[in-house]
Amino acid sequence: MRIDMVSEHASPLAVIHGADSGGQNVHVAELARALGERGHHITVYTRRDDPGLPDRLRAGPGVTVEHVPAGPASSLAKDVLLPYMAEFGDHLAQRWLTEPPDIAHAHFWMSGLAAHRGARTSGIPVLQTFHALGTVKRRHQGAADPSPPSRLRLETRLAHDAALVVATCSDEATELATLAVPAQRVAIVPCGVDLDRFTPKGPRAARNGRHRILSLGRLVERKG
Repeated sequence: MRIDMVSEHASPLAVIHGADSGGQNVHVAELARALGERGHHITVYTRRDDPGLPDRLRAGPGVTVEHVPAGPASSLAKDVLLPYMAEFGDHLAQRWLTEPPDIAHAHFWMSGLAAHRGARTSGIPVLQTFHALGTVKRRHQGAADPSPPSRLRLETRLAHDAALVVATCSDEATELATLAVPAQRVAIVPCGVDLDRFTPKGPRAARNGRHRILSLGRLVERKG
């Protein structure tokens, strides 16, 4: 199967650091790698944020990364990228005229806007993974949320327009239900864990019967 992933700000090739490079980059990179190893053909479309980047490069067995010209070829905060999604989507539309995938999988809400614009005349089904919902972010961050004001409205539209919304946990599925997204169009696929890297080694401390919860995240305030 040919699967095109759209990840407008989170390149699978990025060094993991800072405010906007983290879990989504790893998620997209590892998902693409795993699917490629299973014989699928994966292209990840991500925004060009450096003029020195190649147009396309092979990132692993069955995996290609394409850098899309959308806005200035420089590093920008993800929350200012909305004005460039039409340009991103037009690039996808041109590419998909000659190289249509079986499905497109959008990662993050802005990627969904670009993917739907790219697929509007081809009928390519678009899957949507939000990675974070604006309703939840607004609820917990309040005035500190830097998202564009239109995010909540556009996310709701994307959730209804997608062929399938891939939620990463049951809480997200519950949030989608509050947006009136039909349950039959939501699939819960939890994020994977690299068991080679995250596995218990060496002696273990004595347990007292209570669960221990480990949380991993970048050193930014919103991660706790």
